[in-house]
Amino acid sequence: MTCATEPAPLLTPARPLWSPNFRLYFGARTTSLLGDAMLPVALSVGVLQAGYGASGVGYALGSWLAAVALCMLVGGVLADRFTARRMMVLADLVRFVIQAGMAVLFALGTPSLATIVVLQFLSGVASAMFQPGVASMVPQVADDVQRANGILRIAESMAGVLGPAAAGVLVSVSGPSVVFGIYSATYAISAICLFGLRLDTAPAALAASFGKQLIEGWQEFRARSWLFSVITIFLLYGCFVVGVSLPIGADLIVTNLDSAALGIGLAAFGAGGAIGGTLAIRIRPTRPLAVGSIGWALFAIYPLIPALRPNLAVLVIGWAVAGAGIAFWSVIWSTTVQTQVPADLLNRVYAYDVAGSLVTMALGRSVAGPLASLTGQRPLMIFSFGLGLVCAALLLIVPATRRLQVVRAS
Repeated sequence: MTCATEPAPLLTPARPLWSPNFRLYFGARTTSLLGDAMLPVALSVGVLQAGYGASGVGYALGSWLAAVALCMLVGGVLADRFTARRMMVLADLVRFVIQAGMAVLFALGTPSLATIVVLQFLSGVASAMFQPGVASMVPQVADDVQRANGILRIAESMAGVLGPAAAGVLVSVSGPSVVFGIYSATYAISAICLFGLRLDTAPAALAASFGKQLIEGWQEFRARSWLFSVITIFLLYGCFVVGVSLPIGADLIVTNLDSAALGIGLAAFGAGGAIGGTLAIRIRPTRPLAVGSIGWALFAIYPLIPALRPNLAVLVIGWAVAGAGIAFWSVIWSTTVQTQVPADLLNRVYAYDVAGSLVTMALGRSVAGPLASLTGQRPLMIFSFGLGLVCAALLLIVPATRRLQVVRAS
C-alpha cells in the first residue's frame, strides 16, 4: 500500500536550532512538561489526604486520561481547522484556570471527590485540544526536526525526574494547594511563550465539514502502511509491555526492595531517557523505523528487571537502559511522522496515533492486576519481556516498516 499524498520534504538546516521561535517553543514545552510531571504527586496526595483512598486517586487520574482519549481526534481536527498554536494557547489558558481552581479548593478545605474528578476530566479535554499540535509545531519552529525532537525529549526526561521530586518535597512542606498553584502557573508560562511565536501558517479553509475532516484524517492514517503497521503492532506492545509492566513492576520493586528504591529506579529511567535523546540527535538512520526497533527491544528490559529480584545497582542500570531505549524510539518516531506526513494533515493523523497509544496503554494498566492474579507477577513480567522482543522483531519483519526510508531534501 502506498501513501495517498507525497510526503513533505525534510528541510536542510538553514538556521540555527536555537532561533527565537524554537526558544519560545522549548520554554513552553519544558514548563508545561514540568508541571505535568508534578500532577500525579499533588493529585494523589491531595485525594488521599481528603480521605478518598486509592480508589479516589484512580478515579481522579483515570478521568483525565479518559477525557484525553475520548477527545483527541476532535482536537486533531480543530488544530487543522484553526491552527495548532491557537488551540494550544487556548488549551493552556483553560488548564491554567482549572488547576488554579484546584489550588484554591485545596487551600480552602477539602473538595468533594466529584468536583476533583470533573475538574480533571475538563483538564483532560483541554489536554486533548493541546496534544495534536505538539507534532506539527516542531517542523514550524526548527529546520533540523530530529535534533529538535531529541532536545525536547531530553527536557521531557529531566522533567520526569525533577517534577515528581520537587512536588514530593513541596507537598510534604506546604500541602497540595501550593503544588497545584505552581502547576497552574506552568500553563500560564506555556501560553505566553506559544503566543509569542512568529509563524506564517494560517487556518485551513473550512469548506469541508467537521465529520468529513475527521474521516479524511482516518483515511490518510490508514493509507500509510508504515504508520498503520506500527500502531497495529503497538496495540500489543503498548498494552502488554508498556501498560502492564508499569504497575506490576512498581509493585515488585516496592515488595522486594522498598519505595525509595522505586524512586531511584524511576529517576534512573528518566536519566536514561536523556541519554537516549542525545543518541537520537547524533544517529541519523536511512531506515528510521528499522533502527528504531532497537528502542523497543531495549525497553523490553523494563519488565524483566523486577522479575529478576534485582539489587539496587541492577535496577538502576536496567531501567536506565530501558529509558534510553524508549526515548531513542520516541525521537525517531516523532521525526518520522513529522517529515513523512504533509503539514495540512499532520494534526489529524497524529491525533489517531496518540489516541490509539493512550487507549492501549490505559487498557494495559487496567488488566495488569487481573492478569497478574491469574499468572503470577513474575511470569507476567517475563511474558512482557518476551512479547516486547517479538514486537521489536515485527518492525523488522513487516516490509512497510523495515523498508521505510528517511525523507531528505531534494
